[in-house]
Amino acid sequence: MEQQQATANLSESPTLIDVEQAEAAIVEHYPRLVRLAYLVLPPGVGRTRRVLAAHALAQRALPRNRANSAGTRTDTGPGLPGQRGSQGGPEAAAGDGGYAFVRLRVLRGALRAARRRRGPLAPALPRVWGLRLVPRQGGADELALDKALSELSGPGRAAYVLRELEQLDDPEVREVLKAAGVVDPRGALIEADEMDGPAGSRDGALLESAEFDACSLQARPTDLMRRRQHVRAALAAAAALVVCGTLLGLPGEGWGPSGAAAPSYARNPSSERALDPAELTRAEPGAWRTATRADFSSWPARGDRTDDTPLLRRALAVWARPGRSVHVSATPGTQSGPPSGPPQLLYAGEVDQVAVVLLYDGLRVVRYAETGRGDGGAVALDFARTDAADAAGSTALVATRADGNVRYLTAPWVRRPSVRDLVRPDEAPRPLRLAPDGVTDPVRAGGAGLVPGSGRPPECESWTALRLGSRLVTDLGEIVPARLTYGAPGGFGRGGGPLDVAGAEARAAWAHTACRLPLLHSRGVREVNAWRFAAQRLPEGGGAADWVCTRAETWRGAGDRVLAQFQPPARDPGAPAAIVASADGSPDCGPRAPRVLAGALWKSRTGRWYLLAAGSSQVTAVAARGDVRGAAAGRLLTLPAEAGDQTRLIGRLMGGGQLTALR
Repeated sequence: MEQQQATANLSESPTLIDVEQAEAAIVEHYPRLVRLAYLVLPPGVGRTRRVLAAHALAQRALPRNRANSAGTRTDTGPGLPGQRGSQGGPEAAAGDGGYAFVRLRVLRGALRAARRRRGPLAPALPRVWGLRLVPRQGGADELALDKALSELSGPGRAAYVLRELEQLDDPEVREVLKAAGVVDPRGALIEADEMDGPAGSRDGALLESAEFDACSLQARPTDLMRRRQHVRAALAAAAALVVCGTLLGLPGEGWGPSGAAAPSYARNPSSERALDPAELTRAEPGAWRTATRADFSSWPARGDRTDDTPLLRRALAVWARPGRSVHVSATPGTQSGPPSGPPQLLYAGEVDQVAVVLLYDGLRVVRYAETGRGDGGAVALDFARTDAADAAGSTALVATRADGNVRYLTAPWVRRPSVRDLVRPDEAPRPLRLAPDGVTDPVRAGGAGLVPGSGRPPECESWTALRLGSRLVTDLGEIVPARLTYGAPGGFGRGGGPLDVAGAEARAAWAHTACRLPLLHSRGVREVNAWRFAAQRLPEGGGAADWVCTRAETWRGAGDRVLAQFQPPARDPGAPAAIVASADGSPDCGPRAPRVLAGALWKSRTGRWYLLAAGSSQVTAVAARGDVRGAAAGRLLTLPAEAGDQTRLIGRLMGGGQLTALR
């Protein structure tokens, strides 16, 4: 009764809070303020962004005016209830006014972010480059509670957190929500009452767990290859800036005599047109239906900001002259210079609270992404080479990547996309929702953020591929996903050349191969083909082993990579095959040289070692030279060996030629 009377007295008179008192409250209760903001912020934006936004809101809770010698004070309006539970007692009661004031400011900011559909969650600071920060993983109850909270509105989450975490009663919750600007505090309480949470979620214990502690974090790296590309691009840009500054500083001609060359592109009418949003080319909505070749040039302009001239102007200007703060990356062999003429607009819209513009100039796809609305937020510019793209290579583009999830912009002819886990060949594809503008729901990136549980490396727990019609593509860290195929190259053997991944044999081969896709990350890969070129009976009744050749073709036509893999019998259909040989730039296993020879040392269950070798169907005999010597007619070879033996394999081809083993 005394406690209720004290609350009533507080609500009848305004409270003046010193700036120093507010600062002391933030410092003392910082972890709890951050936890409160993290719980109220919208859950669908990713855990890393929620963490940073929660810290920003807690730090912004300090009033802007600074205390002077006279003691500047802030009028908070009607008094508000302080924190309960662990903060009880006379000592905590003295600080309740300051805590209630900063808590209200944090709550207002979190609710404002929950209502906002566009723009960043919080100001640019704090900012962490190169790391993903996430709270520690909770158990099943914490995950269930987080899911239940995600289904509430912002005021509903705030009501639940104030009641269960802050231990306020309903009249106090309504008072705080009203002060925070909630129009219907009673409705927010009703929504919190109706939440279907797990057992124990009503006593505040789950809200106090590490799952929702945004101050106790785990750090993981972001895309390391992309960061390396960013650093290289920044160094190249800095060198170019130094050279240009030196030339411009020369007396007289500035750039020096240039004969009949036109002025610099900034004053060239043709180049100026290339940077004018009004000059952007746009394909007709149904052009892809009648186009001679269905590729990116037949994609219509889509998205909810295709008429946003300031956004398009910023994207074109950054493409032509990226500043030092712009993160620039390009796939190997891709030029990052300005467009030679007005490019084609493929997409302009808001995806995961990031403004994304996709442009195409016939040779490259360029993705411009910015946070905020051009007011100093983070900006990224990515280039990908797409020359000679056909319908098979133009099925999708990566719109955004965040927290291990990928959203794709699909081709206009894609209707019912689905997701397949390559490591689990017997599972049926899962349907994937497609928005009217062609952007998919988030898809987990292959091997991202998975916890090992079966003795395999983390990237082998799962590998996600996107099925678009009959075609299968996967994200390898670039704008254009790589197409996956299966079959003998060059039309040799069954199937008449690589085909789409379909059938039990193709899915089984890719289940053992998917775990090796990280070796092809950020190499400008256009297509990856897997080919089961031989099967071999193992000695001592060891069963049958498969030999698979995997070849990654690049957009630039150079830098192709070949992997030879050996897969002994395994109970797990997704067990990764062993890589026994690899080569860069080799024609083997490709359309120019559709043949391959590979070997490996294998240990039987009795402890004996054997040299095994296998060639494709063009091989008529195999010989071994070195520590192990021997030969066999046909394309398979099995010889006794010792651990660590070094051997050179030579195969004889139809017609009398020779083939050395892939190395």
